[in-house]
Amino acid sequence: MKKFIVLSVVFAMVLLAVPPLILAAKVGEPAPDFTGTASNSRTYHLADYRGKFVVLEWHNNGCPYTRKHYESGNMQKLQKQWTSQGVVWFTIISSAPGQQGYVDANGENTYMAKMGAAPSAALLDPAGTIGHFYNAKTTPQMIIINPQGVIIYDGAIDNRPTEDVKDIAAATNYVNQALRQALAGKPVETAATRPYGCSVKYKGSWF
Repeated sequence: MKKFIVLSVVFAMVLLAVPPLILAAKVGEPAPDFTGTASNSRTYHLADYRGKFVVLEWHNNGCPYTRKHYESGNMQKLQKQWTSQGVVWFTIISSAPGQQGYVDANGENTYMAKMGAAPSAALLDPAGTIGHFYNAKTTPQMIIINPQGVIIYDGAIDNRPTEDVKDIAAATNYVNQALRQALAGKPVETAATRPYGCSVKYKGSWF
């Protein structure tokens, strides 16, 4: 009996130590709401952007796949193109302190200025909360949310999963494709793809 009680107590302690399971939303489901603090010190609440298309872009400035799209200017071009049409674009950094890609607000502001990046805001997510809500796996990984708050695209930026800048020109850009179709009132033909890049460096990541 004593052994049973001890085991029960240990089991309860383990349960209390494990964070609650987060069921990440999928394409066709409502986008999980979140509040995030950006590098500009402002707080952004996803629900405030209901009625607009929203792009979530997971970022790691040390990842060669991310660098491919920034050093070529491809990501900045997308940001400027779509924000000019009223799309809200959040760059999200879910790298934990001590992990590749982690930056503080000053570091991110310096980086964006250097690269000419133009998202609506860069959200700092060192605890990985937003990343886990969306099961973000790689950098870059792209998610698009429609004005009704539903996820309409989740996956890779394009169909060329390489580090080679030369592959960008001939690639099918899934973000462009999905936004053009959705803004035209058409269904998104390719709504989910396998994301490629570096793994998101969450707290406790080993690689």
